[in-house]
Amino acid sequence: MPVQSTSARHAHVGAPRSIDSAGEALALLELALLPVVWPLLIETPRGDGHPVLLLPGFLGDEKSLVALKLFPASKGYQVEYWGLGRNVGFQRKYILALNQKIRHMHFKSGSKVSLVGWSLGGVFALVGALHAPEGVRSIITLGSPLSQDPAGSKTSQMVKSLYRLVAHPMGPSAHAMQPRAQALRRGELPQIPISCLYSLGDGVVPPQEATIDGNPELHENIRVLGGHIALGFNSMVLATVADRLAQAEDRWQPFNPSGLLKTACWMASYGEILGNPPHAAVE
Repeated sequence: MPVQSTSARHAHVGAPRSIDSAGEALALLELALLPVVWPLLIETPRGDGHPVLLLPGFLGDEKSLVALKLFPASKGYQVEYWGLGRNVGFQRKYILALNQKIRHMHFKSGSKVSLVGWSLGGVFALVGALHAPEGVRSIITLGSPLSQDPAGSKTSQMVKSLYRLVAHPMGPSAHAMQPRAQALRRGELPQIPISCLYSLGDGVVPPQEATIDGNPELHENIRVLGGHIALGFNSMVLATVADRLAQAEDRWQPFNPSGLLKTACWMASYGEILGNPPHAAVE
């Protein structure tokens, strides 16, 4: 039986497959499918009204997070953008401002904040929770490069080149060298619920980097369908985010979908069994 979630990193080796990187061009198709799969979203649970902070991916801004804001807001959550403009890399100013934002939302609402980070935004979420743990309720990451082997990042070469051009000459591995990311470099994880959503079809961040080795009572990796560029408006991702946000604060349970979402998860699981197993990829 396919596993819905696991607390162990994926066994993929090397960079994303070339076919998956090329498939990122189909992101607009996933957006166009949203109206078709609306029933999948309608049946997801409503929220308890706690605050949710959205963190964009590299070069993303608030516009890229529209679906991630509108859908959870329709379920009752107090959803806010990070308010720092376009994400141009792992920078000290973002971390300092993020810590203040988390504490302000916590103080204003009287409730702990759930952090939802897409790609590099998920790295910010993890570091933010490590520095302001008293204000964070849970973390949900979408295709985020959270784990890195000693040999360095295996994200797509195009993204590495773009990161060097815009953010840092060392490329996407640079965030692990920041002083404020020392705990992340050591593999430390906040002792709060963390759900890492990853896709075998991600053409940017390979699954072994988008998943974590964690505590099965708090940490999980959830496989979804789709590419990296479309994760923020992917219907299966939105439904899974809603399911995870709806967990009671002190009674968190690992992902156990039902209905249409369960069917989608089975499709994602069988995609690896029936297709070309990504762990067979050659570096």
